[in-house]
Amino acid sequence: MSDVEQNTQEDPIKHVVLLLMENHSFDQMLGCLDVVHKDLDGVRNAAGKSNTDGQGHTFSPRETRERQMKHDPNHEHKAVMAQIADNNSGFVRSFVNDYPHSSIAARQDVMGYYPYGFLPALHTLGAQFTVCDQWFSSLPGPTWPNRFFALTGTSKGQVDMPSGLDALSPHWYTEQDQDTIFDRLNNAREKKTWKVYFYDFPASLLLKNQRRAENLANYHLFDTFFRDAAGSAAEFPNFVLIEPKYFGEAQNDDHPPHNIMKAEKLIADTYNALRSNQALWESTLLVILYDEHGGFYDHVSPPANADAPDDHTTSFDFKRLGVRVPALLVSPWCEPGVCKEQFDHCSLLKYLCDKWQLGPLGARTQAATDIRVALRHRGTARTDTPAFIRVTNQSLIAEHTELERKSSNGNQYGLHHFADHLHAELDQLAAKAVDAATQLARTSNAWVRFKSALGSQVMRFGQWLSQDFYDAKDQRDGRTAQAFTRLRQSVDPTSEPVGNDANATISGAHPPSPD
Repeated sequence: MSDVEQNTQEDPIKHVVLLLMENHSFDQMLGCLDVVHKDLDGVRNAAGKSNTDGQGHTFSPRETRERQMKHDPNHEHKAVMAQIADNNSGFVRSFVNDYPHSSIAARQDVMGYYPYGFLPALHTLGAQFTVCDQWFSSLPGPTWPNRFFALTGTSKGQVDMPSGLDALSPHWYTEQDQDTIFDRLNNAREKKTWKVYFYDFPASLLLKNQRRAENLANYHLFDTFFRDAAGSAAEFPNFVLIEPKYFGEAQNDDHPPHNIMKAEKLIADTYNALRSNQALWESTLLVILYDEHGGFYDHVSPPANADAPDDHTTSFDFKRLGVRVPALLVSPWCEPGVCKEQFDHCSLLKYLCDKWQLGPLGARTQAATDIRVALRHRGTARTDTPAFIRVTNQSLIAEHTELERKSSNGNQYGLHHFADHLHAELDQLAAKAVDAATQLARTSNAWVRFKSALGSQVMRFGQWLSQDFYDAKDQRDGRTAQAFTRLRQSVDPTSEPVGNDANATISGAHPPSPD
């Protein structure tokens, strides 16, 4: 028996849940945990570090209780390279470059960190389970390339978000056709089940293979997660990706300027649902991870010893990792404490591929440190884990509601354009199908069946296409959400609608936490 096979047999974890959040650094969110874990590389080690704004002001790491960062710091590749230059001394200067008229307080926010206990979910879980204080994003850059790494082990050479002409026409971001962890699970020797739970529009659809009919069937609204988590542990998926809500006032992905407590609620609700089913809890690993740092300060300089994932290295050699991000391993098989191993997003893929004998996803994944080193697989599951995490309803009320109504960010713009691309493709497909069905109707009654299954959807989305692109923001968000429904119904006309019809339940999908 091989070591891998033996380890797999000893591994009590049957389910892995990845909650992938947005845009915060390790120091900002978890650096305060050095008051709990003395060996954690946190804000205590950042003492004496500083950034200048180039205008005579110096900023050091300092506590903040700001729940809504009013500005969204730049985290494109070029900006991040400037931020991490000279031992991470360029964060504030980068911010001022984009917000030259920003206040001193706003510049200090870039260097701020939350005091211990301020974040009810992250800080409770960080104190009670395993904190990975050397987990870096997979490249110095923004959301999409790092999310590609987290699910596939590569971004195929891409280091930025789409912009300019890239955002207005089909381009590289519509053709991310590399193998994914979902493909590996589908093709495992012993097939593994998986689901993606989402709110409005799943960003993982950017991966081309996810738009196949068999994969679209595994996408479900987040409210069904609670039902599944309360059911039989044997029927719960082996792997789960939870995608937060990216649009609207209830946005909970933790992207500025939305109230960070909404993200805390999502984290708490996810944990509470797993923890309340004892059989599921004792066989599950919850990985809470942020895709990238969002332009916020961290004092640890990213290593430059990474392996390139493949030959797509024209624009960047991919040897430099991105900024350190919050990462927690939550399970009754995780001890309270700190794992000091160097990880990036490929480390989770390494664990999954080795655990279930899936085969590696590229050179970076193959060379990555397996997160297995942070888990214990012998003995019995812990019985001293928190039974429930509370996030008060009062904390969910945003101080600056106008920011949540009006804000837009690069991830939202990109998803809007990608949804438009899907609509355009489906329009062409529908037009071809109508022509074919018309010919078929001459010899059978198939046209009647076709029209009932597809016609109403074509008309509904045709009305959306006739609206001005820059119509009201809620209509823009709704159109993007409906792209998923339309895509799924194009391959399965009997599937239930997901989109604006479900929005009323989406925003209230979380079970209420008692005050």
